[in-house]
Amino acid sequence: MERSILITGAGSGIGLATATLLKARGFTVYAGARKPEDLKRLEALGLIPLPLDVTRPEDLAQAQEAIPEALFGLVANAGLAPAGPLELVPPEVVEEGLRVNVLGTLRTVQAFLPHLRRGRGRIVLMGSVSGLLALPLMGPYAASKFALEALADALRVELAPFGVKVVLVEPGSVATPIWGRSLRWAEGYLLPPPPGTEGVYGAYLEAARRMAERNAKGGLPPERVAEAVLKALTHPRPRARYLVAHPARAREVRLLRLLPEALRDALILRVLRRLAH
Repeated sequence: MERSILITGAGSGIGLATATLLKARGFTVYAGARKPEDLKRLEALGLIPLPLDVTRPEDLAQAQEAIPEALFGLVANAGLAPAGPLELVPPEVVEEGLRVNVLGTLRTVQAFLPHLRRGRGRIVLMGSVSGLLALPLMGPYAASKFALEALADALRVELAPFGVKVVLVEPGSVATPIWGRSLRWAEGYLLPPPPGTEGVYGAYLEAARRMAERNAKGGLPPERVAEAVLKALTHPRPRARYLVAHPARAREVRLLRLLPEALRDALILRVLRRLAH
């Protein structure tokens, strides 16, 4: 029986690494992407490219017709990473992040649930450690990933009677192009800081640049996340969540979630100041 997988956001980074790994393991991979050059690269790799913007119902409808009636799995990976101090981020930027990361994911799940029910397939949602801990400068992105945590919890129980399992993969810092794209995007939309706040926000933005550079260079390879997705799709009894991070980073996230808020905030602020200077 053919094992067909649909992956959204497969043009680069985690999506591309996952599509490549799954094809190597014998899956038939339908790889969704928006850019024509990405679609050509996916086809050259032996994947089945699908023009797919998860915010466009017409794209989802065409994808429904292109894939088999029964799906082994859906990897909802497409996403954006809006960032910056919340006071300076235009609301429409936060809205765009929610539109892609949350509503786009929900639209995708709704569109392909009939295929997944027929195949008793699995849904893998691409969360983030930012869905566990909202750090400064990452508030817009964290808001969308916290929302995905809620979607995963609800879907996991709602779809259990149909035999459709729902798994959330939570990557930490991964070396992908998303960090550079996020930084360039932020430089275009961040509003001027209000008078008297320039010193603080200027330091924050410098810290954001350094974090982006550090993540782009020192993050986990996307192949590590792809391996977690493969496990989520194939393990007989998958966990509800897979945290994929450097061991030290994973311990740090778990510890910060347990600390009293005042102590946690003080520690995070200390790190932020260190990055800014």
